[in-house]
Amino acid sequence: MIISYIRPDKHFDGVYEQLKYINLYAEQQALEIDYEYIDHKSQNKPLLQREELVTFLRSKKSDILIIYDVWTLSSHIDDLVQMFSCLLKNNMTLHIVKPSVIINQQSDIMLVLGLIDQLRQKLQDESKKSIGRPKGSRSSSKFDKYQEDILRFLREEWTVSEMARTLNVSRSSLKDYIESRELKEVATATALPHCPKEAISKVIGAIECPKIQSTTGE
Repeated sequence: MIISYIRPDKHFDGVYEQLKYINLYAEQQALEIDYEYIDHKSQNKPLLQREELVTFLRSKKSDILIIYDVWTLSSHIDDLVQMFSCLLKNNMTLHIVKPSVIINQQSDIMLVLGLIDQLRQKLQDESKKSIGRPKGSRSSSKFDKYQEDILRFLREEWTVSEMARTLNVSRSSLKDYIESRELKEVATATALPHCPKEAISKVIGAIECPKIQSTTGE
């Protein structure tokens, strides 16, 4: 069985964006989704309070689970580790659309650790950004209505200048939008036929080791 799992989180992408990218990915990879699980109840709850989801996932073995990004499973690092462990123990195959990687029992442990560290870095960045502004979902943009066209242009390798002329918008503003929404990564992921070595290397290469903070006055 092929299952898509969508979970809204006010700090990340909404249901509509996740659905759009997952469906595009499934179409590109010739995967027919059998069951669509939209989890409005979990929000940012810890795993112990997500009984319905836990029961559902425990009942699945040797199936395929498609998610948009790692945080969809959980934005709590310890819960994410447990979910990865249980899914792999049940011989599940996990397709993660945004980084364009596939996780199963044969995957390199460094890939799994890289995905976990990727979330750690993202949460750390979000924490810094949230200082001085109210918490909430990512602000909307006038470019949101062009997002599907932009993704298509990116897959067809249009330049930002070509896109801006076609859409009759500012090149610099469009460039900022593409970068802030990480649309190049999404477009690349949905166009790839399998889990490429470059995507794996990118995830592993982005792992950050702890840094020693220098003490002033020494």
